[in-house]
Amino acid sequence: MQYQIICIILVLLTGCKTNNKEMKQDSNNYSFYVGTYTDKESEGIYKYVLQKDGHIKPIGLVAKSENPSFLAMSDNKQYLLAVNEISNDDEVGTIESFSILNDSLSFKSKSTTGGAHPCFVNINAEGYVLTANYTGGNIGLLKLDKKGELSDLLDIQQHSGKGIGDRQQEPHAHSVWFESSNNDVISIDLGTNELWFSQLDTNLNKFQAKDPYKLKMDDGAGPRHLAFHPNNKWIYVINELNSTISLILKADNNQYKMGLSYSTLPKTYTEANAPADIHISSDGNFLYASNRGHNSLVIYKINKNDGSLNLLDHVSTHGKWPRNFSLSPDENYLLVANRHTNNIVSFKRDKKTGLLEYVDQIEAYSPVCILF
Repeated sequence: MQYQIICIILVLLTGCKTNNKEMKQDSNNYSFYVGTYTDKESEGIYKYVLQKDGHIKPIGLVAKSENPSFLAMSDNKQYLLAVNEISNDDEVGTIESFSILNDSLSFKSKSTTGGAHPCFVNINAEGYVLTANYTGGNIGLLKLDKKGELSDLLDIQQHSGKGIGDRQQEPHAHSVWFESSNNDVISIDLGTNELWFSQLDTNLNKFQAKDPYKLKMDDGAGPRHLAFHPNNKWIYVINELNSTISLILKADNNQYKMGLSYSTLPKTYTEANAPADIHISSDGNFLYASNRGHNSLVIYKINKNDGSLNLLDHVSTHGKWPRNFSLSPDENYLLVANRHTNNIVSFKRDKKTGLLEYVDQIEAYSPVCILF
């Protein structure tokens, strides 16, 4: 208060300006939304606040929704999207849009995703929306207008083929991504065991296959999610069925090829496991991935020369079945959603070493997605 009074006087006398940006950063609290499964206690989408000391404060239910298992936010931060991981009478799932209004969400629109059990949603700066339909084995294309209204389904990319595992007898699209800032799209299919490459034709609002169209993963890998390295040369794919992370290398001709794969587990662990999510720090130095079964976060140091991974640590998630996790906007903290133990856990992150230290946890009903 004394500092502010002095600066006000100086402004009047000399025109000096206060450095409010630094003061604001010191007091930052970050709100975030949690997508859930609603087959038990949960009623939809919930809001929490990550406080500057790493502790979590609940806000409460902000929108009733059926199985809003994955969330995304528009580029202008005014609208939130949630897939409804369901299969209705037409054997398709749905997606909803909401206006963000302080501590509530206001329903705007609902559209079909083009396939059953949508489990992922993505949106780019132009408002194009991508959904991955797990049971449908396809991805859907929609568009969000400036009023937050979703279009009808614009196009579908149907996958075909199978892998060698029990869950790979048919396509299972698990996530879909915009590459960099262009209209290139990468979809990941756990069932066909492939990455699928396409491009959006924004004149026709259609998917156009690229050449090559697909990249095969290691037999039985079961790819699920990916993370782009900031250098735009490397992609890291988390594989659900064989508990590995695969490095994908981008060649000079903008085509990808398989690199090495790395285990997400300690060598002594032999029980069942199913990795779920993967993220890279914005400086490109560290990679994190969640293990469901081992119930841990694995931490790797990324070699900036060749993209290879060096294991740093496995950290308990203090809960069971860690699904989605997220770095806070300032990357000082990492939050993980433990679906089976109904809790969200906060870790303090050391930006120099990449290591994590437990801070806090809070109850959350069947949490499966964290969105800042």
